[in-house]
Amino acid sequence: MLSKALLRLGASAARHPWRVIAAWLIAATLAVLAAVAFGGRTADSMTAPGLDSQRAAELIERAGTGQEGMTAQVVVTPLDDGATFFDDEGARTALTRLRAEVKRLPHVLGTSDPTGALDAGEDTAVRGGLVSADGRIAVVRVQYPDQSRLSAEDLDALVGLGDRLRAELPLRIEMGGNLFYAFSDPDGGVSELIGLLAAAAILFLAFGSLVAAALPIGMAIFGLTVGVATMTVLAGVTDVPTFAPVLGSMVGLGVGIDYALFVLARHREYLARGLDPHEAAGRAVATAGRPVVFAGGTVVVSILGMAVANVPFMTVGGLAVSIVVLTMVLASVTLLPAFLSAAGPRLGRAGRIGRALRAGRLGRRRDAAAGAVPTAGWRRWIGHVSRHPVPYAVGAAGLLLTATLPVLGLRVGLPDDGSLPQSRTERRAYDLVAEGFGPGTNGPLVIAADPTGDPGVLDRLVGAVAADPGIASVAPTHIDRATGIATLVVFPTTSPQDKATADTIARLRTDVLPTAIGHGPARAHVGGAAASLSDVGQRTSQRLPVFVAAVLAMSFLLLMLVFRSILVPLKAVLLNLLSIGAAYGIMVAVFQWGWGGALIGLEATVPIVSFIPMFLFAILFGLSMDYEVFLLARVREEFVRTGDNNTAIVEGVSGTARIITSAALIMVAVFLSFAVADDPSTKMFGLGLATAILIDATVVRMVLVPATMTLLGRANWWLPKWLDRLLPRGAVGTDDTDAESTGEAPRPRLVDR
Repeated sequence: MLSKALLRLGASAARHPWRVIAAWLIAATLAVLAAVAFGGRTADSMTAPGLDSQRAAELIERAGTGQEGMTAQVVVTPLDDGATFFDDEGARTALTRLRAEVKRLPHVLGTSDPTGALDAGEDTAVRGGLVSADGRIAVVRVQYPDQSRLSAEDLDALVGLGDRLRAELPLRIEMGGNLFYAFSDPDGGVSELIGLLAAAAILFLAFGSLVAAALPIGMAIFGLTVGVATMTVLAGVTDVPTFAPVLGSMVGLGVGIDYALFVLARHREYLARGLDPHEAAGRAVATAGRPVVFAGGTVVVSILGMAVANVPFMTVGGLAVSIVVLTMVLASVTLLPAFLSAAGPRLGRAGRIGRALRAGRLGRRRDAAAGAVPTAGWRRWIGHVSRHPVPYAVGAAGLLLTATLPVLGLRVGLPDDGSLPQSRTERRAYDLVAEGFGPGTNGPLVIAADPTGDPGVLDRLVGAVAADPGIASVAPTHIDRATGIATLVVFPTTSPQDKATADTIARLRTDVLPTAIGHGPARAHVGGAAASLSDVGQRTSQRLPVFVAAVLAMSFLLLMLVFRSILVPLKAVLLNLLSIGAAYGIMVAVFQWGWGGALIGLEATVPIVSFIPMFLFAILFGLSMDYEVFLLARVREEFVRTGDNNTAIVEGVSGTARIITSAALIMVAVFLSFAVADDPSTKMFGLGLATAILIDATVVRMVLVPATMTLLGRANWWLPKWLDRLLPRGAVGTDDTDAESTGEAPRPRLVDR
């Protein structure tokens, strides 16, 4: 039985606290050393088997053109406003030196030559996309090998060269390209610190004790160190996407502190009853540890379920985040009871500042259980909602449905460098290229063609592609002599994140290329970063309904097993769906429509990153189960004890309101600290998670749950007798046998089904 196992585990850790703490110190040290010795860097491989862009990439790799490797671009313009590269010899000489020094950097395979194109004639330079038509902007394209042969040192070398040449040459120098995307340090360090400080403040207000506030933070830091280091080791074996460490830190801090809060609150409750600190810690793990294990397991299973999308980078990213969550669960049931035991009985007392706070308006409440005892304010509010369930249920549901409406306009894609702040050189390079060559130059498409058996197909292909209204220009065709494979670099008229670009890609595949190729043996595929991201977005959108249905079904079955009810899990699933839908809608309003975007530093509207809706759904459904189990378990206990539905709702919901509110505030603070990062993807994760948790802990838990449970009455706990006989007991641990295993007085079973 789960509770007995947790009781033994927690009691053992509490009896030998310093051994457990030492073991975690050793584990953290070994994990960091392993990460240094065997770890790898994160890498983005935005492809998936069976996609047209993947087939294009395979043809390009066969041809060995070098276009399958990493690229960077150095964008320059004369500092003298009146100078152009056409007529200013000094600017042209500076450009020649810049290109020569870039070419000498380690691992650079080659560079484009704007000065050579200028020597061949202005028209050649402009048509080659190397110098803008007005002669003010030039681009040096830098070709690197594939990512496996590169490291962050290559990016540092390029950036360092730019910093030096800015001081020596009469040029404004900006840089961008996928080398920056692959090796720029992900956002996170400052955000993690802000989140930790905010969580510490909330914990101190909740418990009135610096020691009590410090223990969950310390546990989370231990768990995050081990989890992220393990993720780094995983990156040495396979490609872990760049968003995984940031998302892992975000979710890890949130759930780690949240789980610790539940265990700590129950521990203080047992201390208030007069139990020895060792015994209190063991029982706290046995009781509060059950929803922790359940919630953590649900998060992990939900995230790993993203494998149904058949997008490898999402599957690996989910695995990496799951490692952090599992580490936090393990720390909550081993390291935390050791901390609690080592802290001794003083955890049951508030510090001097805490007593002062509690003596004032903030603290006029019974606090023996640190949130387990209902406060008068919460009891009045829940009682009020229960007396007027219809207007509150209708009003709250209407509010969430209204917030969900923008989802109808959701557009997936990937924000490009144009969505970064002006302080980043990638954004400034993007703007210069768009100004000089048109927005589509920032997201070229690469058409790979195998003309086997049809030598005239390439001419038809070039003509048909160039004639498409969505294509601004076509670079000269490159043909590999050994394989005969041709590659065409084409520039759309619209930016990479523009919906029109996705429409152009679709039109090329369904109309332009098939018409040009005909029914012969030749074949052609559309690749490039923009095409790959468009393909991944379409696949995730297609698989999202299947994934959502699977997670909903799993959650329903688990909650039915826990609470032995049909309507309680059904209601929980529907309400969680409402809160997540509202979070999606708010994300669309902020990122696609620009509502309030300036508050989080968003400088331009962007599409929703293609893989974020699936990730958010997996994470949020698991996190919402945390509050669901904690709240409904208390309501069920009260109903079994009293047999009165209204009393059970008021006492159960108000009895958990303070701790759920504190836990939600911690998560919201942690997640919002990431919403101010530079990267739009990190902003989306932070804002989406914070919004959903805030809605879930307020509108759902404190309004919709008591209102709907009041309306359902005793039907909340209805379960057909035949199903009751089939379901195993004690599988998760909310039945009476668990109360016996922890030393609690057993409660009578509910017999009225």
